[in-house]
Amino acid sequence: MRVGFGFDAHRFAAGRKLILGGVVIPHESGLLGHSDADVLAHAVIDAVLGAAGLSDIGKLFPDTDPKYQDASSLTLLAEAARLVIGKGFKVTNIDSVVVCEEPKIAPHTERMKQKLSAALNLEPERISIKGKTTEGMGFPGRREGIAAYAVALLE
Repeated sequence: MRVGFGFDAHRFAAGRKLILGGVVIPHESGLLGHSDADVLAHAVIDAVLGAAGLSDIGKLFPDTDPKYQDASSLTLLAEAARLVIGKGFKVTNIDSVVVCEEPKIAPHTERMKQKLSAALNLEPERISIKGKTTEGMGFPGRREGIAAYAVALLE
């Protein structure tokens, strides 16, 4: 068994879609990033890569490479899962937290689990996604952006 931890954060940006866990969520702003800036998928990618002893998202999918401009983070997650399988591991479960004051995460978690599970080839019930606020503290509390944390278990 191997455990990995992932984290990501992006600031809000006008004129972009908000994508979390592969789901487009209605909101006045999206997140700024080279790819689709899906902080949840990015945290999961780093968690599974870390558990397998592989590199991180920034080294495998650098924001300096034009081929990742506006890339789907679910595609990147599927590639990370393929690399993990290539090292002889299987993703067993994912536990994650999305930190933001808005939008509300709970109405979207089931769809997010479906999208992430398809990319990971993992049953949706093996994925947990929770939304938390910081009660007005820090950059998420000031509504400047969204952060996400993830833990992956591999066997």
